[in-house]
Amino acid sequence: MQISDPTAIRALAHPLRLDLLKVLGTVGQATAAQCGRVLGVSQASCSFHLRQLAKYGLVEDAGPGGDRRERRWQLPDASVTVRIADDTETAVSRRLGRVAIEQEMQAILDYRQRPGGPDPQWLHKATVMAGMAALSPEDAAEIRQKWIGLLAPYIARTRAAGADLQPCQQLVRCFMALTPVTITQSESEPDD
Repeated sequence: MQISDPTAIRALAHPLRLDLLKVLGTVGQATAAQCGRVLGVSQASCSFHLRQLAKYGLVEDAGPGGDRRERRWQLPDASVTVRIADDTETAVSRRLGRVAIEQEMQAILDYRQRPGGPDPQWLHKATVMAGMAALSPEDAAEIRQKWIGLLAPYIARTRAAGADLQPCQQLVRCFMALTPVTITQSESEPDD
């Protein structure tokens, strides 16, 4: 899904809306109540934000839920990637990027600071990893594709199961960043 309308991009610049897109991109279809349970927020809040996303064509009604009282929502395109068109206002796209990154960083911090600590079943399994390597732009693109390929079967399995997770399962945030380090040489340092 590619977005070029600055108003639609602004509509995305809300952390809950980004999370709703992630949930629907992962489970396929879900009701506001299911999204609320996964994200730990109220059904009413999810319902409001899903309707806002629908105004811009970012989600769509998928028909009534199992009990026929609640509507299900889905992404109009099965793709879990939202791309901002290159010609889009840079301040707007930068704001959205900042919100998305801050949201992921906050989720990592929140997990690490949970009262009572991490779930013992996840201890030493759910983790944050960091490293640094010398890469070309092509290397970075290759790593990105491998990352997508690595997650694809798990996303497909989750999508096939829908919003109903097994007792031993949780939705897990997966975040990867490849950010070049800017190295500047001080004028006071001699060239080698």
